[in-house]
Amino acid sequence: MPLPELLLPTTVVGSYPVVKGRGLRALLDPLRPALETAIADQMNAGVDIISDGQVRGEMIQIFTTHLPGVRGQQVIGKVLPAAGPITVHDTRFALTKTRFVKGLLTGPSTLAHGLQLATPHYRSREELVPDLAAALAVEAVALEEAGVAMLQIDEPIFSTGVADLDIGRKAVEQVANQVSVPVALHTCGDLAQVIDRVLAIRVDIHDCEFATCPANLDLFSARDLGKKKIGLGCLDSSSDTIENVDAIARLIRNGVDRFGAERLLVDPDCGMRMRTREAASAKLAHMVEATGIVRSEL
Repeated sequence: MPLPELLLPTTVVGSYPVVKGRGLRALLDPLRPALETAIADQMNAGVDIISDGQVRGEMIQIFTTHLPGVRGQQVIGKVLPAAGPITVHDTRFALTKTRFVKGLLTGPSTLAHGLQLATPHYRSREELVPDLAAALAVEAVALEEAGVAMLQIDEPIFSTGVADLDIGRKAVEQVANQVSVPVALHTCGDLAQVIDRVLAIRVDIHDCEFATCPANLDLFSARDLGKKKIGLGCLDSSSDTIENVDAIARLIRNGVDRFGAERLLVDPDCGMRMRTREAASAKLAHMVEATGIVRSEL
């Protein structure tokens, strides 16, 4: 499925505040109301490419609790793919609301560094990464078969200097190569120390923080991006402060001037799981409004 055929499509990095419900339906599935709220808020804000809100858990355990070889936060044996799809059910519900939904995967390196090794099967986290990539590749294929318009792999660990980026690159590509939909790599923070190695990873879209890390604009605009697109983070996901529409529009214009509108997707800097619902929904609404203003100027 192609991405929306419009300039500056808006999207989200993925996670959304968990709004718990009440009543019988909430007893049957305590997080179903959170799923419905996350999707409804994104749709009401006018976001073009939504997510399922990733409400079932934080970004590590939402995947690792389903993987054979992992118990709690410990790796106790060889890690294998899950017995069945992990996120597809919620993604399919999102797809009943819009054609344009992104599938979300926490990257193999970030997962590996969120776990403790309690088995001699792996001598290091670097040895664990390929098996996690193999498990995520199965989930990626299931998401594509479900009908997602794009896939996003989250690797916040890449900017920290902790992960082996050669192994991390191979792992991301191991997942991305299994699907034909566009693949975005989301990396957090200041990328000055890793920019060239991150850009060498074969993905279609690089999604990064630009609101809270404006220096990333210079890093990316100084390099040959080839045909790659940029996810232009333009909202501070670490704060409940609701950005002014004009301020967001200025950042988007800056991105357009540097990269061209045809190369950009517009989204928050990171996921918004830790924000209040009121702040998250208002931020998204302002982002969409600002994007509309810039589109009208093109």
